[in-house]
Amino acid sequence: MKEKHTGKPLKGKTDWARVDALTDEEIEAAVASDPDAALLEDFDWENARVVYPNAKKAISFRVDRDILDWFRKSGRGYQTRMNAVLRAYVEAQRK
Repeated sequence: MKEKHTGKPLKGKTDWARVDALTDEEIEAAVASDPDAALLEDFDWENARVVYPNAKKAISFRVDRDILDWFRKSGRGYQTRMNAVLRAYVEAQRK
């Protein structure tokens, strides 16, 4: 069951006291060891494009149960990911 948002900040799981106690050296070491924190200096921006979200239209359609289950297993935002797959298909067909 979904919880209703009361307007109050949600309680997170972050231990902020531990984060506040980190030294600059510890932070730099953590960033250096994180493969997802690689700098974008060498990123090829030539094919980058700005994408603005389109207005969404609520629809109802039937999809195979295993497909829906696969997307739902990935967590929140599964409908957005399904939309991205459909968009990629449409763009590939237009080329």
